[in-house]
Amino acid sequence: MASFRFFPLFLIYISSFLSLCFAGDPFVYYDWEVHYKNISPLGVPTQVIAINNQFPGPLVNVTTNNNVVVNVTNSLDEELLITWNGIQHRRNSWQDGVLGTNCPIPPNWNWTYQFQVKDQIGSFFYFPSLNFQRASGGYGGIIVNNRDVIAVPFAKPDGDITIFIGDWYNQNHTDLRKTLNGGKDLGMPHGVLINGKGPYQYNRTFVPDGIEHETFNVEPGKTYRLRVHNVGISTSLNFRIQNHLIALAETEGTYTMQQNFTNLDIHVGQSYSFLVTMDQNASTDYYVVASARFVNETIWRRVTGVAILHYSNSKGKASGPLPEGPNDVFDKTFSLNQARSIRTNVSAGAARPNPQGSFKYGEINVTDVYVLKNKPPVMIQGKRRTTLSGISYVNPDTPLRLADWYNVKGKYTLDFPNEPLTGAPRLGTSVINGTYRGFIEIILQNNDTTVQTYHMDGYAFFVAGMDFGEWTNNSRGTYNKWDGVARCTVQVIHLPDPSSILNNTVVIYPFNMNPWEG
Repeated sequence: MASFRFFPLFLIYISSFLSLCFAGDPFVYYDWEVHYKNISPLGVPTQVIAINNQFPGPLVNVTTNNNVVVNVTNSLDEELLITWNGIQHRRNSWQDGVLGTNCPIPPNWNWTYQFQVKDQIGSFFYFPSLNFQRASGGYGGIIVNNRDVIAVPFAKPDGDITIFIGDWYNQNHTDLRKTLNGGKDLGMPHGVLINGKGPYQYNRTFVPDGIEHETFNVEPGKTYRLRVHNVGISTSLNFRIQNHLIALAETEGTYTMQQNFTNLDIHVGQSYSFLVTMDQNASTDYYVVASARFVNETIWRRVTGVAILHYSNSKGKASGPLPEGPNDVFDKTFSLNQARSIRTNVSAGAARPNPQGSFKYGEINVTDVYVLKNKPPVMIQGKRRTTLSGISYVNPDTPLRLADWYNVKGKYTLDFPNEPLTGAPRLGTSVINGTYRGFIEIILQNNDTTVQTYHMDGYAFFVAGMDFGEWTNNSRGTYNKWDGVARCTVQVIHLPDPSSILNNTVVIYPFNMNPWEG
């Protein structure tokens, strides 16, 4: 059940609702106006979605157990919802900010979101979830800090830097939406933005005069935590910093085994934290690069985001060629092996004062198994649609949770198949009927020709398997049942073959169908 073509969304029916009780923990308040703003990040005037006149939007900087209250005024000319990417809405799905749980905020109306951040310390972001608005911005960072009584598996950094990378089109989201609704591809983006700004002029052929770029100011010898989010709509990006190692430490609220990378693929919707020590001699500034993956590099050379890392004692501007990424921009095996190497730090504690260590997910019996297969878009009833397991999801006029809570009949069906359907694809509001307090295993099969990223809204899952080829029952013998990373967004890449498109399989295994989602 996919939402937009590039960032599918699962909606899972659970026949239970528990009201949220906010304890005596601190409250943090934000007051936002979401509105249009005209800027020119790539030198062409473009209408973007800003919050309180900021693009990207303001940072939500909170501490675990905080109660977060965000009053959102919609000053757009269309409906709006804000979703909190990676924040687990336990027993509180009503604040999730997606059509499955919320009615949209009408123009010139406001809505106050209220939720508590629990048991997760890390890096996340928010964005508008309706009408392809994310393509025009409206996103911003979320930091969930640890309380002082909670140990963190690395020394406190000297600074904290939030970085947004993402593909960008000079058309606004309404024009892009018309293109998609007309059955056409969006084509190549016009560039990659870093923190809402265009590339540094590393090459006059690809970057015209007058483009504003981002600069990160740092002090020599100090270590910074860089929280990097891919907020784009379709393009996997490789992130790197000239002459610097980036030490992966956390992803979407999970501490990882720390390992150094020279570059890392970050797929749409994913968030990572890196520890970077400023250990160079600062003979010049250094390039910070986000470049497109799995594309024709010759044609896509202009689709590269470039910012500047500036030491306080730098002796000159950055110069020379950009730092190199993977040797082959089409090398999907490199990307797959890189993703497999990311493991949970099982010796790190949880977000509670008393560390609970690792969760032994591999010892739990699975009660439900679903194989979800996506294919290239097809025309259904005159419109270009994508499908999962042969079904193209249609949003009902009443959000699923409201229909469930008020027992409104005929808004959805509890018949989503365990195996892909055969025959012609169809439209439907078909919902997974999970077993209460059961555990579900989901196998994601990518039969499209592009990378797909899947996100579990308001939830996290363990990535237990990742491989090329068709999944079978024998594939379970290769699962990582000990330290697979827990996250909310996973990529499913593809592998071109002269005779066919081989699938990439990603296994989400398992997550608990408990009442966190309400």
